[in-house]
Formats: sequence, C-alpha cells, structure tokens
Amino acid sequence: MLTILPLSPPLRPLKIAHIMAGSATGGAELFYERLCLAQTASGMSILPILRPHAARVQLLRDGGLIPIELPFGGFTDFSTRRHIRRALQAFAPRIAVAWMNRAARFMPRPQKSDSWITVGRLGGFYDLSYYRHCTHLIGNTRGITQWICQQGWATDRVHYLPNFVADLAGIPPTLPDCLPKNTPFLLALGRLHPNKGFDVLIRALRNVPRLPLVIVGEGPERPALEALIRQECLTERVFLPGWITNPGGLIRACSVLVCPSRHEPLGNVILEGFSAACPVVATAAQGPTELICPSKNGLLTPIDDAKSLAHALNEVIENPHLAQQIAQGGRHSYEQFFTPQRVLNAWHHFATTIEA
Repeated sequence: MLTILPLSPPLRPLKIAHIMAGSATGGAELFYERLCLAQTASGMSILPILRPHAARVQLLRDGGLIPIELPFGGFTDFSTRRHIRRALQAFAPRIAVAWMNRAARFMPRPQKSDSWITVGRLGGFYDLSYYRHCTHLIGNTRGITQWICQQGWATDRVHYLPNFVADLAGIPPTLPDCLPKNTPFLLALGRLHPNKGFDVLIRALRNVPRLPLVIVGEGPERPALEALIRQECLTERVFLPGWITNPGGLIRACSVLVCPSRHEPLGNVILEGFSAACPVVATAAQGPTELICPSKNGLLTPIDDAKSLAHALNEVIENPHLAQQIAQGGRHSYEQFFTPQRVLNAWHHFATTIEA
C-alpha cells in the first residue's frame, strides 16, 4: 500500500488527464496505475482515458476514479481522437498526458480554444513523430530527456520526471512456493523477452554455486528459457513461477536482485530493489547505468557477459559487507529520489508551472 500525504490544498484541485493505450502488463502500464491512484490520493483530480483492460479499469475504479474506455484501434479508428477531445473539453484539465506512442498518435491537435496543455510521456527512446501534437515531453530518465533534446526539441519543453515505487522496507519477506523454507535465493523479475537477458542469467548460474534462481514473469521467451534450463542441467535450481502481482515480499526475501537486461531504458525493478534495501546486480544498459553507482548502491556488469555477471553475483554472495553496503546505498538513493511523495511533488510542480 502507498501512503500519500496530501499536497498543499489549492483553491481548486489540479486536474490531469492521463491517456494510455497500453497492454495488460508492463512497466509503463503498472506505473500508470500507480501514478493515477497516488495523484488521486494526494488531492489531485485525475481522469484516466485508456484502452479497456478489465483488471486495470477495476483497480482504478476501486481507487475512486472514473475511467473512460476507448478502443485506440488501427488507422481506420476515426472515433477515438474525437472522443478524447470531448472528454478533455468536459473535464478541462490543466495538462493532458499521452503515455507512449499509440496514445500520442490519438492526441487531438491543439487548438486555440483548448484549455489544456498537451504532454507526451516517454519511458524509452521512442519514435518522436508520434508526439507531433504534444507541446511538452516528459522522460522518466535523464538519458531519455537528453536524447529528446538531441533530436531537436527545445530544452525548455523537455522535462525529467522519474518513476516512483512503493516503500517495501516494511513488507514481510516472503519465500516463493517453489523453495523450501529459509532458502537463500537469487531473484529476477520481468517479461520473459529476449531484451531482458534472462538467458544470460541462466548461463551465468553455472558459475554461481548452490543458490537457486527464481525468475518472476511471463512472456514469449518461456519455451526457449525452459529449454535452456534443461540444456544447462539446472531444472532443480531455476524456477519460472509466472507473473506475480505483488512481488514485494519476494524482493525483501531474496539474497540478490538481478537485472540482466540487454535493453532497459529505466529498470523499475532496480528501484524496487533500492526500496527494499536489497543488493542489486545489473547489466550496464541505459537505465541501470544511470541509476547505479558501482559498489555504492549496486554492481554493474557488461551486457551479454555471463562470466562477468556470475563474478559479480559471487562477489555479493561471498562478501556480506559489500552486500550490506550496496543495499544501504540503494535505500539511500530511493529515499533521495524515488519515493512516491518526492515524485508526486515533482509532477505537481511541473503541471502547475509549465506554459503552453
């Protein structure tokens, strides 16, 4: 559960419309849910406009929101943009935020009569042609904002607003069902996709003695990963339990949280490891490189290098002082930059100060 303190009460609630056409699962989709609910709890007035996903819609309704569901279809969908404009005209937000490419494609073209400012929110290095109807862009890493400016956007219209994750420090540790009680284990989380590099992590396990590995997630790479586990004779040490909705207890319980991604613009899982005061080992993709200061709040290894990854994991496992040092450093990073309250304050300042 998130504990959100109300922001200083304005004369009228700040209104924000969040528009998203994402999939059922994913890092951006989960943060969309968290942000809408947290902003509502802090006293902002939020309008979610989204593609229908029953569980997400119900979650938002349970949080006191009234989502508007639209198809966000292909190029023959001529109604979604019109319905978005009508919804924005009725709601009259201060800003309307398009999350990712498809939502940005349906963002109505700004008109002089519009009362809102159009904003695109990027969690990766996306095709900026989709954002032609946005007057400001948000990146959730500094690397993304720098890249946007390099593509020709004016620096005063590009803004850094990081993600937040819940504070996991008080959550009781929970062992996965697949392991005996009190078993130390390595943990990785994410969509089972080649970008996540779980195959590299499985191969690294050959040089990491004893500890089992739990990879939480689901996706198209499952058959290939299962075959690799059999090939490496690791069926008794590597477990794929599928998608788990609330993995905070597992993160608190694991010995090391591993992010072996080939491509990772941010790395929400790293923020969760920081929050839980868990030692983090990651590959040097874009997001992890920005988040991790080696040997202070985590360890970084080269991408696609199973031997280096195994060496880093053994270093943390065999050196309790190092494990404690980077765990405490990660927690300090979380408290400085990635708590819900800090990020909500940053969003509030952004939404109330930007100019059309």
